[in-house]
Amino acid sequence: MSAIPESDYPGRWWHALPDGRIQCDLCPRDCRLHEGQRGMCFVRRMQGGRMQLTTYGRSSGFCVDPIEKKPLNQFYPGTSVLSFGTAGCNLACKFCQNWDISKSREMDRLMDQASPEAIADAALRLGCRSAAFTYNDPVIFAEYAMDVADACHALGVQTVAVTAGYMHADPRREFYDRMDAANVDLKAFTEAFYFKLTGAHLAPVLDTLSYLKHETKVWFEITTLLIPGHNDSPEEVKKLSEWVMTKLGPDVPLHFTAFHPDYKMTDIPPTPAATLTRARRIAQGHGLRYVYTGNVHDAEGGSTYCPDCGEVVIGRDWYNILGYRVTADGKCQACGHEIAGRFEEFRKPFGPRRIPVRLGPA
Repeated sequence: MSAIPESDYPGRWWHALPDGRIQCDLCPRDCRLHEGQRGMCFVRRMQGGRMQLTTYGRSSGFCVDPIEKKPLNQFYPGTSVLSFGTAGCNLACKFCQNWDISKSREMDRLMDQASPEAIADAALRLGCRSAAFTYNDPVIFAEYAMDVADACHALGVQTVAVTAGYMHADPRREFYDRMDAANVDLKAFTEAFYFKLTGAHLAPVLDTLSYLKHETKVWFEITTLLIPGHNDSPEEVKKLSEWVMTKLGPDVPLHFTAFHPDYKMTDIPPTPAATLTRARRIAQGHGLRYVYTGNVHDAEGGSTYCPDCGEVVIGRDWYNILGYRVTADGKCQACGHEIAGRFEEFRKPFGPRRIPVRLGPA
């Protein structure tokens, strides 16, 4: 099958410069483009003196996943989510786990095409509680993601952004106004790591997290991929945990996940499970109530516990839900303590399946 042709969709969040270039105002990279030139993300370009988004309506594929895979452990647990992404990224992570999609330049991965309405219809038809913008960062295809979100909401389907949170304030406000949940990658807690290994900066990500907590109703969880020798020291985990506790509060779930050698960091060994367990205990020791481990087999680290009575309220083994003791209004069935998150009447869980689906033009 041939690749879907590039779109010439009018991009937003840019302004003209006196020298004839335009500046992209979507993310802190502030790319300044000549005619025909693309931004660092590769999918936004100057054409005819204006900004264009070349991936509107174009996807690297669709899958139905368990919501826990995003990972979101406290957003309608056990439900399924229609996941899709496009191509490109506004970060340059040397450890990217989806580099074949996010670092695509030829767009040869973009084999599926769908309108926002077609995606929303598919999510509803497939029984998905939500649709997720994932695989690459939805910040760079914000116009498309926002239109899909509007179409989903019209049908009662929730929306999820899986993102690095690297975004300017004005587009961020419009973007998250259309999102119900997010998982934000907090890559590390040092500026040196961000600058050297992602080509970005830490402060804008912390700003996004603070914004989500204090200025929106978006349910969000945080993921930090622990890379041996780079961001896994007890000291850095302690500082990260203290910041989350102080700035965001004890109820924001934090996921520590295992690194696997990939992309430009194949010389680094996988993260030992013991490193994740240590990080989890450090975070819990600083008052965080919902701390998880990921990318390893760890039933204890994957389960949700009542912060009051300590009972397992959602028992997990990988993406299998083994036990569920949360009421429809989000309380522990054992003691009645409120469990942070978004809940509803629990039905048969979707399970660990990953089901690829095909969509076509609407």
